[in-house]
Amino acid sequence: MRSSIVLLMISLLTCSLAQGQVFQRELGDFDLKLGTTPSRSMAEGLVTPSSTGSFHGGLDLSHDSGWYVGQWSPSAGLTPSTELEVDSYMGFKQPFDQTLGYEVGLIHYSYPTADTLDSQEFYGGLTVLGSRFGAALSNDPDKQNSTLFADLGGNVPFGIGISAKYTTHQLNTPVSVENGYVGSFSDWSLKISRPWKGIDLDLIYSDSSLSGSSCSAYSGHNSECDSLLTLKMAHPFY
Repeated sequence: MRSSIVLLMISLLTCSLAQGQVFQRELGDFDLKLGTTPSRSMAEGLVTPSSTGSFHGGLDLSHDSGWYVGQWSPSAGLTPSTELEVDSYMGFKQPFDQTLGYEVGLIHYSYPTADTLDSQEFYGGLTVLGSRFGAALSNDPDKQNSTLFADLGGNVPFGIGISAKYTTHQLNTPVSVENGYVGSFSDWSLKISRPWKGIDLDLIYSDSSLSGSSCSAYSGHNSECDSLLTLKMAHPFY
């Protein structure tokens, strides 16, 4: 596969809330969070698509019992090239002890200003010593997806976070390509993160099982069908 290297993707976000900032307030037995960064590792940090526009944010309301609900919008659709997306979720998260916990939940993806059909995703996983491992199943309008993911941020030294995702996509209708048909494919990504002098640095490698003319059938999580190495730098205004 050909490899593309993107060495410049600097995001200086202009939201009313700072990138990387989450505002938190206790309301009796409830905990309310508002921010421009997803506040849930499993429901929002690993399963949903990454933010696609400069304006994004959401809220999260959790109870001491372990139940939570929330909404996250990765794109407010304020520019011609983006669409409004609203991801509503609910779930249950509970620790077994100080080193082990579990989480299950459901996400509903909606696009109020577009003709795109809504979709749902079930997810679940374990938290072990600060690291997260899980799986998700979703029913997009044109395909069925099965995802495995891991976030090793809790066990990596030197302040470096490592996360990975692997997804298989089963198309509802095979897509015609130059050499035949594509009925299924897989894609994956690996992200290495580290803060540096107030800047969040992310090095992301992504790839898929498709190549060449077969890439016309690609509709996965990655921004490109072929292998892609991206360096992303983000700095909050405040």
